[in-house]
This record gives sequence, C-alpha cells and structure tokens, in this order.
Amino acid sequence: MLVDEERIDEAVLALLWLTLHDERRAWKGFDWAALGRLHAKGLIADPVGRAKSVVLTDEGLRQSEALFRTLFTRAD
Repeated sequence: MLVDEERIDEAVLALLWLTLHDERRAWKGFDWAALGRLHAKGLIADPVGRAKSVVLTDEGLRQSEALFRTLFTRAD
C-alpha cells in the first residue's frame, strides 16, 4: 500500500485546529513524522520538547482552519 504523506499531513494539520487552545497552541498527540514534516514546511514550531502542545505559525493557523472546514464540515 502506498501512503500519501501529503494527505496525512493535511489531515493532521486540520486536526491540530480541532484541538486549538490559547489562540495558536494545539495538542501534539500525533505521529512524530507528520509533525516533523509540518515543522519542515513552516506550519508549526519545532514539536520536540517537553510541552504537550505545539505552536502553529500564522500560515499554519490559516491552513489548519481551511483544511478543517474542507475535510470535516458539511452544509446544513
């Protein structure tokens, strides 16, 4: 099975928006490889550390909300 890492990253970024708190922090309970790729893309701060949450950059915050709306919402 071939895994599309780009789609995985999009889903993780969207779910980070779901757990957003303190304006731009999100719980980092996701796959470390995906978080590393999001960091390399400049969408989140370095996830390595003792904190249980990660900080989304301005672009990460924008994209995470857009992806959440695209992937996980429906019209009434």
